[in-house]
Amino acid sequence: MATPAFDSSLLTRRSILAAAAGSLLLAGCGQQGERPDGESSASAPGNQDLVVGASLELTGRGAALGVPQQRALEITADALNKVGIPVGNLRRSVRLEVRDNRSDPREAARQVAELTRAGVQALVGGTLAETSTAMAEAAQKVKTPFLSVGFGDGIVLPLAARTFSYKLTPDAVDVARRLADLVESQRVRRVALLAAAGLHGDSGVRAVRSALRGTGVDLVRTVRLPATGQSFASAARRIATVEPDGVIVWGAAPDSGVAARELRRAEYTGPVLFDAGAVAEDTLGDANARAVEGAYAVHPACLGVTALTATSTTDLERRDFNYRYTQRYGASNTSAPYASDALQLIAASARMAASLDRGRLRAFLQTQVAEGIAGGYAFTPSRHGGMEPDSLAVYVVAQGAWRLYA
Repeated sequence: MATPAFDSSLLTRRSILAAAAGSLLLAGCGQQGERPDGESSASAPGNQDLVVGASLELTGRGAALGVPQQRALEITADALNKVGIPVGNLRRSVRLEVRDNRSDPREAARQVAELTRAGVQALVGGTLAETSTAMAEAAQKVKTPFLSVGFGDGIVLPLAARTFSYKLTPDAVDVARRLADLVESQRVRRVALLAAAGLHGDSGVRAVRSALRGTGVDLVRTVRLPATGQSFASAARRIATVEPDGVIVWGAAPDSGVAARELRRAEYTGPVLFDAGAVAEDTLGDANARAVEGAYAVHPACLGVTALTATSTTDLERRDFNYRYTQRYGASNTSAPYASDALQLIAASARMAASLDRGRLRAFLQTQVAEGIAGGYAFTPSRHGGMEPDSLAVYVVAQGAWRLYA
């Protein structure tokens, strides 16, 4: 797999920046022992690998999103290691050091320090906003670049205290704007918001309120869900009582599917609209299938790429990633590409920096403009996340699968 590449078919802010960046983003690798410019390069000794540490929710409430990220890292590392990464005059291999943070922010922070002491040059992780925030704080102390795959705008804010952290998931404000547009297009006039507990839900509440301001849509009630694993029945009934025309469920799997199920049990029959955190295989599981059929979601436009629909280099890379994931694990996973993009961005930064120095990796990460598997990124010194707004699309659940809606 090539590192995330500029897709010239996308005339967007990031495509213009990428065109200006020129050859810095042409990160394709040649055959083993050859650099892309034709010069020979030797393989680095084993102790000079690009070592990436990952702290992920392999167990606990974040496992529905954490396990696919681990799998994506392994698939992408295998692909990169087929040819290696040219760093200076040596071709490096990627070595992963993966830890289970058990969905515990304190454990995630501890693992950041542990992995940095063990010699990792960069960090990936935190599918939960709380674990990602803890990792960002810890990464700043040890000055190790950290790429978050979690949902929550505060992960990389305030920027002055997060200079080593970058977020790959969409910003809540961008997702909320697309949801607001969708609600208006559906002639929904009274909408309710059911938001998850914690930092991700906090971002959603702020973003939805802002996005609906000035529209013809009234936010008639906002209810916060209890912690994952507790009963959502009472929260769902409080939403159903006000008889909204539509309900926005803002939360990550597994909460999203459970919330939709409880809304239907509370006799709410209108449309359900999800944010990007819901788009995971767990949401479409058998227990939720009837409740989520017909539901909408705003998510990066990387779902459902096939041999027939792949029309660009990026689409082909998405298709190939999904194929490898399916071959190895039996089914593709819509939440997996974030970690793949994180590893590709780190590899591209090492190539551009011609070094594995953490400070240099950070310096080149904050100039990355790339089209990845999940979507597009345009990091700058004043913007460390998240995904570009024009990467987002609207999907609808039809016959148990996510289908492109608009």
